[in-house]
Amino acid sequence: MPAGLLGIEELDRAEIEAILARAKQFQPVQDQSQKKLDTLRGKMIVNLFFEASTRTRTSFEIAAKRLGADAVSIAASGSSVSKGESLVDTLNTLAAMRPNAIVMRHAASGAPHFLARHLAMPIINAGDGTHEHPTQALLDARTILDRRPSLEGLRVAIIGDIAHSRVARSNVYLLSKFGAEIVLCGPASLLPRELAHIAPGVALTNDIREAIRDADVIMMLRVQLERQHEAAFPSGEYFQFYGLRLEHLALAKPDVIVMHPGPINRGRELSSEVADSQRSVILNQVENGVAVRMAVLERVIG
Repeated sequence: MPAGLLGIEELDRAEIEAILARAKQFQPVQDQSQKKLDTLRGKMIVNLFFEASTRTRTSFEIAAKRLGADAVSIAASGSSVSKGESLVDTLNTLAAMRPNAIVMRHAASGAPHFLARHLAMPIINAGDGTHEHPTQALLDARTILDRRPSLEGLRVAIIGDIAHSRVARSNVYLLSKFGAEIVLCGPASLLPRELAHIAPGVALTNDIREAIRDADVIMMLRVQLERQHEAAFPSGEYFQFYGLRLEHLALAKPDVIVMHPGPINRGRELSSEVADSQRSVILNQVENGVAVRMAVLERVIG
């Protein structure tokens, strides 16, 4: 049985291409809302979320059900974790229910890897601390490929709270495997210099205009106030220096696309005019979340 999906870093290019190709085949299913497959009939997936989530948790549930599997979602606030149960005890309890896979989100980097060492069933990482969010990077790649023939040679600007972003890290790992040029941009306090060395083709800048110039893709990030122990940047000034506005788009390629993993904070990370513009593919990312997670679930337990 496959070991699950813990991160993009350990996947090779062929594995990523296979998931993206399968996700493309699942896209039309989304237009036939009543159509349900029986690929995973008789299988059970447990969604275990120790952090709040709307998009990721819901799309994993929908993906499982579209493939004919049963999905059980457990939020930490409504489980025995809130009564002081340890992670290992919680997981052993779930393992006794014999699910075919566990989808897990946790505030601690490495938590899914810890589980994978202790449990026999596959673990799918739905976001671990500031480490990785592999299915987000896969759905982002699928969304880009719906509009571009290839990821190779693209200039991708990733802008915002880079330091706390597992989305940025997973996207850097994925895009660099395909030879994309990646520019990470944010305030100095949110842009660790060591990130220039995590993958080939990565450049850093504190200037949003420099990052956006000639970009094919602009990927905005949420400012993760919940992970910042002290204010990294004066809140009133953030939008002035790092918020994406319509005038910025003139610096990018004419057919640039604007992305955001959500939830978006209008007026902080990007203006409403940009979020609602023809260049925005934010809702397409949400749609592709289901197709990509169907492909991942099928690959892991199908």
